[in-house]
Amino acid sequence: MFNIFRTMMILWYLLFANTTFAYTRQDTLRGSNGIGRQWWDVQQYQLSVYLDPLTRSISGENVINLKVVSKPYITMQIDLQDSLVLDSVLVFKLDTVVSSYGKEVIITNSKASLTKEGSVWWVQYDFSKWGIGSVQEVKLHYHGKPKVAKSPPWDGGIIWGKDSMGKAWYSVACQGVGASVWWPCKDYQADEPDNGMLLSIYHNILGMQSIANGQAQLDVFKYNYGIWKVQNPINTYNASFYCGNYTTWSDTLMGEKGKLDISYYALKHNEAKAKKQFAVTKQMLHCFEYWMGPYPFYEDGYKLVEAPFLGMEHQSAVAYGNQYKMGYLGTDRSGIGVGTLFDFIIIHETGHEWFGNNITAADVADNWLHEGFTTYTEALFAECAFGKEKAYAYTRGEWKNIRNDVPVIGDYGVRDDGSSDKYDKGSAVVHMIRVLMNDDAKFRQLLRGLNKDFYHKIVTTKEVEDYIIRFTGLNLKPLFDQYLRTTNIPKFEWYIKKKELHYRFTNVVDGFSLPLPVATAKKTATLNVTAEWQNISWKKGGYNIVVSPDFLIREK
Repeated sequence: MFNIFRTMMILWYLLFANTTFAYTRQDTLRGSNGIGRQWWDVQQYQLSVYLDPLTRSISGENVINLKVVSKPYITMQIDLQDSLVLDSVLVFKLDTVVSSYGKEVIITNSKASLTKEGSVWWVQYDFSKWGIGSVQEVKLHYHGKPKVAKSPPWDGGIIWGKDSMGKAWYSVACQGVGASVWWPCKDYQADEPDNGMLLSIYHNILGMQSIANGQAQLDVFKYNYGIWKVQNPINTYNASFYCGNYTTWSDTLMGEKGKLDISYYALKHNEAKAKKQFAVTKQMLHCFEYWMGPYPFYEDGYKLVEAPFLGMEHQSAVAYGNQYKMGYLGTDRSGIGVGTLFDFIIIHETGHEWFGNNITAADVADNWLHEGFTTYTEALFAECAFGKEKAYAYTRGEWKNIRNDVPVIGDYGVRDDGSSDKYDKGSAVVHMIRVLMNDDAKFRQLLRGLNKDFYHKIVTTKEVEDYIIRFTGLNLKPLFDQYLRTTNIPKFEWYIKKKELHYRFTNVVDGFSLPLPVATAKKTATLNVTAEWQNISWKKGGYNIVVSPDFLIREK
């Protein structure tokens, strides 16, 4: 009895440890809207960064314009990762006084106290004087040697590189590791600066241009720095820069909201290749506007920028590093020949402007909303360019990459972004919803409705699921639970006996069912398959049925 009890206790402890104790306080501080974050909302960032490639260091300042949304806590949480130092935080105060000259506004500042805890800096100040609804400003000064990216964009950080001509080429990619790897901010996906961002990028190399998000505030080819203004809300991980020996050209798109400015930036020696490869841009944008609605950032324009890493969805300044090859670095992720008919990085990273940048998940655990829908935009482009049959074959082909290691949706509040299956399994969910709707016009309206009703919004999976369920009128809750919250793939079991087809699903959540088309050379049927055995007459139907390939299931 004691041995059994001891064994059970050990197993319980290991299970509990793996599910609860695996996360650290740092995970919680960075992944949740804690007491140092929840009382203030970012209105705008004004970031100035000075790059020193010789020492691989940076320094700069960030002015945070914020709105007090609830009773202030005694401290403010600022995120800045370990290799960087927050030198000071100045809190601004505006006073209106009456003098002989009339009313004057006097601006003073006070230096706040700082306490470091890992990658979090606690700012102590008498914030209680700030009224709810008031707009305030703090200025952060910092310096240090930021983390160098080992394998960007997956293992993120700063890229201090050189191009193939031996000239300096710098950038940053930080979605996974977080924007606080290179600048101090509220590094929390649920709080974007409502009024955008001003980025000033300085360096000390002549003849090198500094490109960033939004619209240029000066001619970067005349000055040794770049100042860029983003008017729309932007994820902190999307704020980026590219410093290199660039050339540029521009175009315009007459889109659904009028004239959209398009700019291209490529390394000078790659200009000819870039002009050929980037020529698909207008076709792609028209296609995406047809399916998903107007480009979400007309005010900031659209840029495609050659980058020293594979790619990234940097808002209004999409990073391109696919080596001017078709497919994914010349390979076909679908394995069926369609994937090498287009440049994967241009299409996928631009698709994020709608899903990820326009519609943003509040918690990284729900990032399938970014990656699943965006992976399906590859199929949407394939459909525009090559037809529906090839598009369907392409998206089904990508399902071979699904690992089913852990659930697509991660744990909330701890910066757990779930499985890499959020790409292809998430896309499979979108595709199956389309097939279940069996109405492409309505499916298109669903995508457009999502981007209209959640325009520049922070959302949860539940909000999107509820929206889709209401829009379609379908009972999709079990489907979402099955594919997003478990690693189990439904197994379709069937056999034919005495001229009857018997069938059911196993390995499914409660209430899961699908209207599954099956066929033989002589007979077709749509089976409403559940977890319970059912049967239908199968006279003259034969013994080898073919199951619809448009559902992510296994057959037994």
